[in-house]
Amino acid sequence: MSYPNPNPYGPPPGQQPGYGHPQQQPMQPQQPMAPYGAYPGGPMPGMQPQQYPTVMPGSVKAARTMLFVLAGLNLIGLVLAVLGLGGVSKASHDAASTPYSDMSAFNVGKGLLIAAIVIIVVFTAAAITLAAQFGNGGKGVRVGTIVFGVGTILLSLVTFPFGLVHTVLGILVLVFVSKDEGNAWFSRPRY
Repeated sequence: MSYPNPNPYGPPPGQQPGYGHPQQQPMQPQQPMAPYGAYPGGPMPGMQPQQYPTVMPGSVKAARTMLFVLAGLNLIGLVLAVLGLGGVSKASHDAASTPYSDMSAFNVGKGLLIAAIVIIVVFTAAAITLAAQFGNGGKGVRVGTIVFGVGTILLSLVTFPFGLVHTVLGILVLVFVSKDEGNAWFSRPRY
C-alpha cells in the first residue's frame, strides 16, 4: 500500500471495485422543467391551484346578518337617545325658570347624549355599509368588519349590562369573518 492514497475518492488500491461501496446507478436523463409557471403566476409544477368559493359561505352570511341586526339595534338605541335628549332638554328648560337652579348637570347630560347619538349614527352607518359590501367586497371589507367588530366589543363593554347583546354579536362577527372561510371569500379573484 502506498502512502498517500493517490485517489482519495475511489477504492483503495488492490481492492476489488465496489467492495464495501454501493454501486452507483447509471444516470437517467431527466426531462427539462419549465423555469416559470404559466402567465400570470400560474401554479408551480406539482401544486394544485387554490380553490376559491363561488357562493358565500354560511359563516360569512351569518356575519352579514349579524351586522344588519346590530344596525337595527343601533337604530332602536338612536331613537331612545333622541327621546332622552328631548327629555333632558325639556327638564333643563323647566329648571331654568327657577332662580336657584344649577344647569351644569343638564349640560353634561345633553353633551353625553349628543356624543352617544353621534357614535350610534357612525356605527349604524358602518354596519350597514359593510354588510352591503359582503357580496362583492375584497380584503378591505374584511379588515373593516374586523375593526368594526373590535370597536363594537369595546364600546359595548363600556355599557356592559345594556350592551351584552352587542358584545356577543360583535364577537361572533369577528370570529366568523376571521375564519379561513371568510378569508377565502374576501380574497377570491373578482372579474
